[in-house]
Amino acid sequence: MEIGITSFVETKPDIHTGEVISHAQRLREVVEEIVLADEIGLDVFGIGEHHRQDYAASSPAVVLSAAAPLTKRIKLTSAVSVLSSADPVRVFQDFATLDGLSNGRAEIIAGRGSFIESFPLFGYNLNDYDELFEEHLELLLKIRESEKVTWNGRHRPAINNLGVYPRPVQNTLPIWIGSGGNTDSAIRAGLLGLPLMLAIIGGNPVQFAPLVQIYKKAAAHAGHDVSQLTVGSHSIGFIADETELAADTFFPSTQAGMNKIGKERGWSYYDRSSFDAARSFDGALYVGDPDTVAQKIIHLRKNVGITRFMMYVPLSTMPHDQVMRAIELLGTEVAPRVRDEIAKWEAEMEGKQ
Repeated sequence: MEIGITSFVETKPDIHTGEVISHAQRLREVVEEIVLADEIGLDVFGIGEHHRQDYAASSPAVVLSAAAPLTKRIKLTSAVSVLSSADPVRVFQDFATLDGLSNGRAEIIAGRGSFIESFPLFGYNLNDYDELFEEHLELLLKIRESEKVTWNGRHRPAINNLGVYPRPVQNTLPIWIGSGGNTDSAIRAGLLGLPLMLAIIGGNPVQFAPLVQIYKKAAAHAGHDVSQLTVGSHSIGFIADETELAADTFFPSTQAGMNKIGKERGWSYYDRSSFDAARSFDGALYVGDPDTVAQKIIHLRKNVGITRFMMYVPLSTMPHDQVMRAIELLGTEVAPRVRDEIAKWEAEMEGKQ
């Protein structure tokens, strides 16, 4: 069971002071967060790609590369790379470079992206949203398979027996499919035998269990070893020493962030009752003291089949020391409890077979 952090490196106004942190300061802070996550034994840190004023990380590979020489074992991944509006050659080169700098710890989580700013920015037509992703993913996988590439598609100039460099340290650079719960995405990931990262940010997480089974059935149908498949969850959360302290600390920024996005997308108003329902045991917010959060992650593993849990923190802007404390508690108190419990549970399951 892998446990880690995802961050979109947000720069929204501080809910208490109204201050807007600079992109430069927030980027430096997230590097400190990655270093801490490595020091306390977390498995992975992911940076999401966005092209908006209120997010500082338009290039996850660059941010992660800043942390690579400062860390020793933590995996460094995008979360996600918006592959539909990116050149797959450059994406591979960037993460192969990161792989070299980190000595084999780079990964890519490729997705369509839930924000659309990158499409007009890089000259892509939103009407080609799905086709762009399929074509770019095909090319990315082809580059991973072979140093010399010959390829032809509709939305990018052809490549005729050209080399793509640098090559990664890892024999096979891990490429995940990121999905918000779309069945077609799960089936595609299964057929390709690629790891699946699910954004489980609303509703009851157990409702994703049938999707995981669809993913595994597709993989089995394509001849892949289902026992080797990895399924991850990107889930919003926050940890403090006491559950009510965690809730009271995390709610203001969560409300502000949810309502900002909600206004753009036509969601209903997000209030404290919505927040409290979501942080209940069956909800999608992982907010509380270490034991509360650990038990929810264990429940997710046992009932959905998640083998990597990534906590998204902070939502909106929060004081850096609070974020660092949440990361520290995830690594030093939550992760050991989860790993111990899951190891016992898996041993019991094997004993019954």
